[in-house]
Amino acid sequence: MRSDEYQVYVIANADGRRYIGLSDDVARRVEQHNDGTSTWTRHRGPWALEWTSRPLSLTDARKLENLLKRQKGGLGLDRIMATHSSSGS
Repeated sequence: MRSDEYQVYVIANADGRRYIGLSDDVARRVEQHNDGTSTWTRHRGPWALEWTSRPLSLTDARKLENLLKRQKGGLGLDRIMATHSSSGS
């Protein structure tokens, strides 16, 4: 992935809680969620990567992240993730 490309990601914990974010390095970001660097996800893990988008510009990644967050989980979130999925996710 190029340095000017970002991916939106969804991580989930064993309780079924999800966190939606964006990053230019999803693997590093998931590590940060699991090691306590991220405030909201601290003490709620371990977290597993559930989904990633295809690479996007920062503007498009932010739009998609906000769209996913507005779904508040549920079928809308699942439909959007299916539409914007990266290959292999």
